[in-house]
Amino acid sequence: MSQASNDTKTVLLVEDNEDNRFIYATALRYVGYDVIEAVSGAQGIEQARTRLPDLILMDISIPDVDGWEATIVLKADPMTRAIPIIAVTAHVLPGDERRSMEAGCDAYLAKPVSPATLIAEIDRRFGRVSVPQGTVNSGPRELGA
Repeated sequence: MSQASNDTKTVLLVEDNEDNRFIYATALRYVGYDVIEAVSGAQGIEQARTRLPDLILMDISIPDVDGWEATIVLKADPMTRAIPIIAVTAHVLPGDERRSMEAGCDAYLAKPVSPATLIAEIDRRFGRVSVPQGTVNSGPRELGA
């Protein structure tokens, strides 16, 4: 679990799979993040431009505009180019991570990704401290460093 900071960070989750979206959004909200959900690339671009989240989790295989193209569009837009984008994808063929980085993604996580791993990566990007679930009175420690 993450220690809450004074300012709540907003994460845009662009994911068309309902089960994945539910699991990731629930876990992120549980540890204190605000979550905006989008189910397509076009919706993700629109939400990013209007809501200006602090971070974007981008699936690659999404309807309308794929995640690579959506990332290219967002990184070309002066209003959204500084928002970190993490590719969270089942695209794990040789070259897919490189292609994600070339599109402008700031990080790459291959599915299946556990909620704990996802949260640890997001916490790391925000400089937050992650506390392993089930840990009592042992103090916080950094995960995924």
